[in-house]
Amino acid sequence: MQNPFKPTAGARPPLLVGRENLRQDFAESLENGPGAPGLLSIFTGPRGIGKTVMLGEVEDEAIEHGWIVISETATAGLVARIADAVRTASEEMGDGPVGRRVTGVTIGPIRVDTQLPPPREVHWRRRVTDLLTTLGEFGTGLLISVDEIHAVDRSELSELAAVVQHLIRESLPVGLAMAGLPKAVDDLLAEGVSTFLRRAERYNLHATSIPEVKEAFRETFQDSGVVVDDEHLDMLAAATGGYPFLIQLVGYHVWSQARRAGGTVTATALTAGLEKAKRRMGATVLQSAYGALSAVDQSYLLAMAEDDGPSSTAKVASRLGVDLVYGAQYRIRLIAAGAIEPTGHGYVDFAVPTFREFLRGTPAYGLRVHSPGRP
Repeated sequence: MQNPFKPTAGARPPLLVGRENLRQDFAESLENGPGAPGLLSIFTGPRGIGKTVMLGEVEDEAIEHGWIVISETATAGLVARIADAVRTASEEMGDGPVGRRVTGVTIGPIRVDTQLPPPREVHWRRRVTDLLTTLGEFGTGLLISVDEIHAVDRSELSELAAVVQHLIRESLPVGLAMAGLPKAVDDLLAEGVSTFLRRAERYNLHATSIPEVKEAFRETFQDSGVVVDDEHLDMLAAATGGYPFLIQLVGYHVWSQARRAGGTVTATALTAGLEKAKRRMGATVLQSAYGALSAVDQSYLLAMAEDDGPSSTAKVASRLGVDLVYGAQYRIRLIAAGAIEPTGHGYVDFAVPTFREFLRGTPAYGLRVHSPGRP
């Protein structure tokens, strides 16, 4: 049997853990039609928290409701590709017989190397208006999803937002779902790229509860024919910290080790699987998240790593040799970046599980982080 876990960025897991309510909220918005809040949504959170997976979930929900879906990533030529996808969808529809109902057509991204000239931009707005008018008559609509908006060209985002805003004003059945890193999304909205987007539903994705993770592991291992006792389930769930990518990573490697051990999660299989998961976590998510930060922000994280639990912001500032006001600037940036999170008045902790161990250079990660120097 194939391994049921999918520890690849953006891969769809076999079981959605702790996110069912978000999909249900979106389904209600689809049913309520134009103007429903969930039809304009932004998913944010740290790397590996499941933003791309959530986009996939709302796309599936839209298709199940008979909507057309245009799924895109925010790279150069975004608007051009969406315009071509709208054209393709219009051609798929055709005139059609009276009462024809769209049952769900997914229009994949069409690569276009050049941006649209002004005349074509006007044409795509008119074409999407005509398409939505037709879809509305059939009780369906169009969902545009855009991943990694932290990489989007500001002019293209403004173009897309302006068109979608116009369509919403016309009470046409359109939805726009986006995903990106917290700081990038905050920067986009603060820059005034589109004040319209500030009214979007903002979903800050967080870790799943450990009991939910445990039950998800129990169900998945059982369905795949691997035996695991309750004690090992507790250890498995706790090792993930409720972090979606780590859930898949831990599940994948422990399941693989268990199959080699005859189909049972033994203590040896558990230990070997967790070590492999940690090493992979460090080489992908953690190294990437750490490397994307400035040297001074990295120094704040290294100062936090000296604590075994939540860090006092006063103590961290003292370790860095700065005052509380200056230290607060680090804190604000790192929270916005999704690297840390407040845990109480004057305390912060790492937002991504195992980040502390990674920064301490634990041998299981296979690499060591060197301090860039403190200010």
